[in-house]
Amino acid sequence: MELYFLGTNAGVPTLQRNVTSIGLRMLDERRALWLFDCGEGTQHQILSSPLKLSKLEKIFITHLHGDHVFGLPGLLSSRAYQGGTTPLTVYGPPGTERMVTTVMELSQSRINYELKIVEHTGGLLFEDESFIVESALLEHRIDSYGYRITEKDRPGSLDQVKLAEYGLKPGPLFGRLKRGETITLDDGRAVRPEDVLGAPKRGKVITILGDTRPCANVLPLAKHADVLVHEATFMDDLADTAHEYYHSTAKQAAEAARAADVGELIMTHFSSRYKDEEQLQPLLEEAKAVFPNSRLANEHQLIPVIHHQNGSQL
Repeated sequence: MELYFLGTNAGVPTLQRNVTSIGLRMLDERRALWLFDCGEGTQHQILSSPLKLSKLEKIFITHLHGDHVFGLPGLLSSRAYQGGTTPLTVYGPPGTERMVTTVMELSQSRINYELKIVEHTGGLLFEDESFIVESALLEHRIDSYGYRITEKDRPGSLDQVKLAEYGLKPGPLFGRLKRGETITLDDGRAVRPEDVLGAPKRGKVITILGDTRPCANVLPLAKHADVLVHEATFMDDLADTAHEYYHSTAKQAAEAARAADVGELIMTHFSSRYKDEEQLQPLLEEAKAVFPNSRLANEHQLIPVIHHQNGSQL
């Protein structure tokens, strides 16, 4: 899996940064794209990225402030023109469906794919054979949610030495063993998956939070995540301002990462007062003093999601 930041600014776009949107690209057999938030200009940002709207499978909206959703109707309308014909599901807080359908109806926009909108107030949102997505309410001026994406453990690799001992050669039987099936050889011997498979491969965990000031639900959402994406709108010298406007500072994001024992902290949603990368460096230094494995999200940056032991060991 890979994270791709399409927008990292808070409130309004600037010449340097667009407003919030994050792509999560699934590789291997799924080969799908999930999007988290869709601020104004997101579809234009995608045109300059390796992401493909035709691969877009799900959109998760954290909250309905404009810098997180104003790009959604345009992207939904344009998707069909960019090869998107497969079903698409949008998850968001109450009001998401009314916002989308009103704009689409008034603009007489027509789409040629199945669009499903799922409004939620947290909890288990989605589960299939590969992933679980859970959500919880954060603390912002309007209802804002965080998302925890858990990749399920996958079967271990086939042990070629043990396979050879059973006289097994590459073919359909390998796939059945990988799927957890017991097979029977021509001589009557049963071969169980655990006889020839290595240890399961632990799935990755990614937590992506919407706008929030420090609150209780951050910890369960982020606990032991490999990657935590957390807003860092201000430096800590503006902690009072952050609290007043229901945002977090870089130091508070780092404190959350440390408390949740995550592997890596990626900060985003920066105030326009920090105009360029040089002015953002103090936020990074502030966070690293608390949680060393912190980084700033840079737009059009592709970040592989990797396993970490935990934050305290890095």
